[in-house]
Amino acid sequence: QVQLVESGGGLVQAGGSLRLSCVASGRTFSRSVMGWFRQAPGKEREIVACITWSGGSTYYADSVKGRFTISRDNAKNTVYLQMNSLKPEDTAVYYCAGNYSPHEVIRLASYEYNYWGQGTQVTVSS
Repeated sequence: QVQLVESGGGLVQAGGSLRLSCVASGRTFSRSVMGWFRQAPGKEREIVACITWSGGSTYYADSVKGRFTISRDNAKNTVYLQMNSLKPEDTAVYYCAGNYSPHEVIRLASYEYNYWGQGTQVTVSS
């Protein structure tokens, strides 16, 4: 059973930065496509960013492109989300998720992910 633990959320002013981390237990991390999702109150969960096993391919939602960077360190079983130039509309609970499969492809839909973290709150004040 793989467990994901997120950290790094908090309260920040608009224009500020935060770095989210997600540490995975187990041996499947290096063969897992990893994604960051977010869910704001009253809204559906949406993909923010995704990264393949090797980090060779990444995906960003249009709303965060140029501001957020996803990366991973397979030696540390950790995936990161660097968030810069934060906006109030980035306020949400951010979730880390993993897809363990033999196919190293970008995954955009939440149902494609096998395991999830508990979420970390990010609040951006104006």
